[in-house]
Amino acid sequence: MRPRALVTGAGARVGRATAIELARAGFDVGVHYNRSEGPAAETAALCREHGAHAWTVGGDLGTAEGCSAVVEATKTHWDSLHVLVNNASLFYPVAFGDITDAEWERMLAVNLLAPFRLSRDLLPLLTTADGSAVGAPDGQHGLVVHLCDIGADRPVSGHAHYSVSKAGLVMLVKAMAIELAPAIRTVGVSPGQVAWPPDYDADKRARLTRRIPLHRVGTPEDVGTLVRFLALEAHYLNGIVVPVDGGLACRY
Repeated sequence: MRPRALVTGAGARVGRATAIELARAGFDVGVHYNRSEGPAAETAALCREHGAHAWTVGGDLGTAEGCSAVVEATKTHWDSLHVLVNNASLFYPVAFGDITDAEWERMLAVNLLAPFRLSRDLLPLLTTADGSAVGAPDGQHGLVVHLCDIGADRPVSGHAHYSVSKAGLVMLVKAMAIELAPAIRTVGVSPGQVAWPPDYDADKRARLTRRIPLHRVGTPEDVGTLVRFLALEAHYLNGIVVPVDGGLACRY
């Protein structure tokens, strides 16, 4: 039996790259999307090219109903789950004084509450996964990967609601790692500049690139490669947040 992975927000960018990398590594893949049904179907098709059984599920993770839809679809397809990748998130700027209660709540709902809900409600599938399918030692079963962000430690003006949501997610990594181990490992991945927001112009991209010690931006595939490593090889990593940022987090 191939191991199984669910990736949220897998229609494009980091989510797509992660889903494809896991399929390439031998996983069957559940591909979640919110509004990007067509791109998600493309991701699933690309996963199938690597021999994966891949399926899609839609759901607005900013709502309890959307999270439940993803959980129920996963339980319908599978009776166990080896890897949950909480990748889906919101990112958009609002000046601090202009953030409404609704915007604050929506940001935290998608970026923090949804990863908690999915992790909690899929716990029965994660704890019944056969860890030997991914080379894990006895007593280890599932893995939860939360996509954090450098903004959790180094906030940028105009993104207070986003940075707070990701800071909470970093603590969720640590809290889950303590409480759910040894059966479940929890690891955070903190990408730096691996996929440009569409509203960043050439000057801004060049300025930000100069700050990266490696003097180049990364790719979504860099994140996918790390997630694959965490799932199949890094069985003693738990409760940490791994930066994928070319050394950017070392700056001040």
